[in-house]
Amino acid sequence: MLLQFKQYISQFHLFGDDDPVLLAVSGGVDSMVMAELFHRAGYNFAIAHCNFGLRGAESNQDERFVASMAESYGVKFFVKHFKTREYAGFNKISVQMAARTLRYEWFDELISGEGFRAVATAHHLDDQIETFFINILRGTGISGLHGILANRRNIVHPMMFAFRRQIEEFAGDEAVRFREDSSNRSSKYVRNKIRHDLMPLLGEINPEFRKTITFTIDRMRETELMLDNHLSVVRDKVVIESSEGISFKINELLKLNPAGVYLFELLQPFGFNRSVTDEILKGLQESPGKLYFSPTHRLIKDRELLILTDLGPAGMQPAGEVLIEEGTGEIKKPVQLRLSLIPNDDELVISRSGAIAMLDASKITWPLRLRKWKEGDTFVPYGMSNNKKLSDYFIDNKFSIVEKENVWLLISGNEIAWLIGHRIGNRFRVDPATETVLRIEVLD
Repeated sequence: MLLQFKQYISQFHLFGDDDPVLLAVSGGVDSMVMAELFHRAGYNFAIAHCNFGLRGAESNQDERFVASMAESYGVKFFVKHFKTREYAGFNKISVQMAARTLRYEWFDELISGEGFRAVATAHHLDDQIETFFINILRGTGISGLHGILANRRNIVHPMMFAFRRQIEEFAGDEAVRFREDSSNRSSKYVRNKIRHDLMPLLGEINPEFRKTITFTIDRMRETELMLDNHLSVVRDKVVIESSEGISFKINELLKLNPAGVYLFELLQPFGFNRSVTDEILKGLQESPGKLYFSPTHRLIKDRELLILTDLGPAGMQPAGEVLIEEGTGEIKKPVQLRLSLIPNDDELVISRSGAIAMLDASKITWPLRLRKWKEGDTFVPYGMSNNKKLSDYFIDNKFSIVEKENVWLLISGNEIAWLIGHRIGNRFRVDPATETVLRIEVLD
């Protein structure tokens, strides 16, 4: 394994032989084997350990274990204690998301402050397969299928040549000590469900499925590179860049086939998701004036161009609309709402109250927008599969004139996510693949 390890690092130019590298070591078998391989290869490294304080005494025992291992190697040891749950609650995000954010913010500080070339994490080929399935369940484009890249900015993944079984066998054969993380056995996380339930089932169907899927991911990565090269040619024909901003030629877009894929790839760098770009595609031959939003940009349908502008802090939304920025906890006007992010775990109870919307956070396009309904609005009500005109929905549900005048819509991208106080849009429903839930409550 040591030879494969060194060859992989050299093949992908992860770092030089003398470059100082910071190892993210949890104490688990993957990171402990990575540290052992760094030690045996004679690389210049130090060790960083995050104590998230999520498992009480077990977290502190992990810290002491990793510290003693760093001492035995004679390398620098960095540790930081995080108030993870407090951070998650304050920022209205899941504990898992909070841990990831805190971890990488600290790593960035260590890289700049201590002069490290990069941070190495112990992600391996099984992690890549699990990520592949997670992205498929969430919905993704080709970029979500290319796997974990060997080198991304200042993060390197030197264990991406090995499967979990190989790492565990090396630990057993070479007497590498490690600690088991009890949270890895919990079934409330999607990744663990894939690891403990789906992966064994796939092994029964095809004992070599890990190699097969890894081969497929590699081909997807090559396809993505080919697509990127082709897109640079397409951009030259479609995109107009000037001091005033970026525009896209509608007549050139209409020549592309499949136009939906090209449009998504051209607009995805500006935060537009596929559902919004599909709406833009439908509107290419309609009258000018329609607006489309991503979390960071606004796209205006003109006669011959799609005009892209930055979404400024104020004054960019159409008249009568109110923006709700990501991270907002509560708004008071035009309707009083409280927003929070919660994990989709075994303890989650889906509210059936019209005054509470529970939406799949991964399907939300920020900023959200609040506006009144207008003639021609449609949405797919929760539990249904077809679009329905709001005017028909009002008739079917016996809305009075006053009720129709007072109703507010919550808009995500270009879709109605919630008829506030009544019904959510079906596409935004919480399902088994949902990891984080956006809970929005109407306050009296």
